[in-house]
Amino acid sequence: MGIVAGLDSSPDFTRIVVCDTDTGAVLRQGYAPHPVDPPEAGRPSDIDPQAWLLSLGEAAGGGLLEGVQAIGVSAQQHALIPLDAHGNTVRPALVGGDRRAQVAAADLVDALGSREAWAHAVGCVPGAAQPVTKLRWLARNEPENARRTAALLQAHDWLVWQLLGRPARRTTDRGGASGTGYWSATTGVYRPDLVELALGHQAMLPEVIGPSEAAGTTPEGLLISAGTGETMAAAFGLGIGLGDAVVSLGASGSVMAVHPEALADQSGMITSLADATGMHLPVVTTQNAVRTLRGTAELLGLPDLEGLSELAMKSTPGAHGLVLLPYLEGERTPNLPHAAGTLTGLRRESMKPEHLARAAFEGMLCGLADALDVLRGRGVEVRRIFLLGPAAELPAVQAAAPSLFGAQVVVPQPADYTAIGAARQAAWALGVSGGTLDPRTPPAWQGAAAQVLEPGEELAAGQAVRQQFTAVREQTHPGAFQ
Repeated sequence: MGIVAGLDSSPDFTRIVVCDTDTGAVLRQGYAPHPVDPPEAGRPSDIDPQAWLLSLGEAAGGGLLEGVQAIGVSAQQHALIPLDAHGNTVRPALVGGDRRAQVAAADLVDALGSREAWAHAVGCVPGAAQPVTKLRWLARNEPENARRTAALLQAHDWLVWQLLGRPARRTTDRGGASGTGYWSATTGVYRPDLVELALGHQAMLPEVIGPSEAAGTTPEGLLISAGTGETMAAAFGLGIGLGDAVVSLGASGSVMAVHPEALADQSGMITSLADATGMHLPVVTTQNAVRTLRGTAELLGLPDLEGLSELAMKSTPGAHGLVLLPYLEGERTPNLPHAAGTLTGLRRESMKPEHLARAAFEGMLCGLADALDVLRGRGVEVRRIFLLGPAAELPAVQAAAPSLFGAQVVVPQPADYTAIGAARQAAWALGVSGGTLDPRTPPAWQGAAAQVLEPGEELAAGQAVRQQFTAVREQTHPGAFQ
């Protein structure tokens, strides 16, 4: 019996959970916002990483970590911290999906030759968020800072390094490395040539250590595990394994699943990430998820998504023939960056608010089902789907999702699964260091409390809705998935 902690350093706050090493039960927790002003709308948000340390210290106040034997660190992905030769930050961290870097992303695709070349090299195509793209932006727009950059870290790497007292050895994990654009999940090695292609010269990269390894121990005897990115930590905290997929409902959507091997995808629709257990985590994203619902609610004059859901429940599967292709902001899956949304099936009897509300929910979920099919088409087994995000609680989502996805749907109770995943990693590293756990088998913690939804008798109706959606998509955007 022991206790471990997990730290979730998100874009806005730090949350720490303290867990029992044997069961994973959360014993206590702390929270603190990052002490930074929110960015102005449309402006990039460069962040001094010291803000993350300040909120970490506040979240851990009041003796929260008393008796803790090990801690795991998860943090926002894609935050890039350039360091000079002395280990000092060259400039504030470049965080999030940085629109400034969109031109740099296209630049890099051209420089290597094609999207396919990138997918083959590192399992993903450069986007505005990725560290490799931010390096290209830095080289083009801040050449002096680029020249001073001698080493590269991501957010969880930097926090682990700080907690250990800034040792000479800097580490990361497979999960974090797989999102950089200069480490390949397929081969398990860095591509320093891609760092040079982006930055203009080589830079020191952190050592990639195994999922159950420790990054080090503090002078006070606190073991620090490898750490990982927030996506990988959340998957680990949920306890997903082979046969499981996670569908996240944010403004945009994402679908990821556990798979035993990396998937190189020539189309670029699949981002081939590594997970926090030694497996792989292929991800497919959609541009439009909850933004589809919000736009429909505004169109219908409804104040919130709960009202839209209540209205949609007055309709029936198929929305009386209305089909909404929800490509309101263009779309990534399928790759239709300049598309607009399409509403078809308008007849006098279908022109009612409840049918449009139902079509919005079905269109959003069918778009995510398309993303699921991209993974299934590459041999990824999907028997159970975890549905995440506040919109997962809406009755209209829960009513339609199992039959449209064609699988059991699990809606976990709200919890900070990212911090719990980081704590589980800490327990694993602690057990391995003490000889009580196998380095290949993580601790078996109790699963997330959840609501389980089955397709049941609605399966046939749901699959008919999918077929109707697919027919409209093919007619409107022929060959979009070829």
